[in-house]
Amino acid sequence: MVSKENERSAADFFPEDINMSSLADAAASCEGCDIYKNATQTVFGEGKTTAQIVFVGEQPGDQEDRSGRPFVGPAGRVLDEALAASGIDRDLAYVTNVVKHFKWKPAPRGKRRLHERPRASEVDACRPWLDAELLLLQPRVIVLLGATAAQALLGRQFRVTQQRGIWLETELNAKVLATVHPSSILRAPDEASRETQFAEFVRDLKVVASEL
Repeated sequence: MVSKENERSAADFFPEDINMSSLADAAASCEGCDIYKNATQTVFGEGKTTAQIVFVGEQPGDQEDRSGRPFVGPAGRVLDEALAASGIDRDLAYVTNVVKHFKWKPAPRGKRRLHERPRASEVDACRPWLDAELLLLQPRVIVLLGATAAQALLGRQFRVTQQRGIWLETELNAKVLATVHPSSILRAPDEASRETQFAEFVRDLKVVASEL
């Protein structure tokens, strides 16, 4: 039974038997917060169940929402390039988001759908899916991409700008590192800034690579 609207969460939609396949199937019908109302579909995590690294972002973007797969848009391509540059085998990685639906607002002109940051209550409502993924995967390393992902798991006082690229002390059963979300690199004002930010991103991922 689904709880009252202001108390509902992803946990209300969990299957009886917990495994990665049943979780993904159950998440497809999740109405744990209101973001689902304007999203095309749930975008669950993707990767091998033997993955050693879990990359956690904020939420799916426009292309992810349409395809139903995480990190397949421009930010995903930046992540793939950075993984290759840092020497991390993509097959070792599982990619997911703390929020499984795309929250957006219409552009002032045209038909574009613009990313809108989820509220803390929406992150909290969706968090059970991520907790279950991590419990099943038991990864060696968790990489938090951007402020929303980092603050969801480490507390809202956490600042990626101050503690990026280093191993963090946490209560999670894995080594944890935070860095920027690859979408932030795409928002850099010019090519020189993008190259610098990409190099910094790769530097952070090389810290991860040294553990594998």
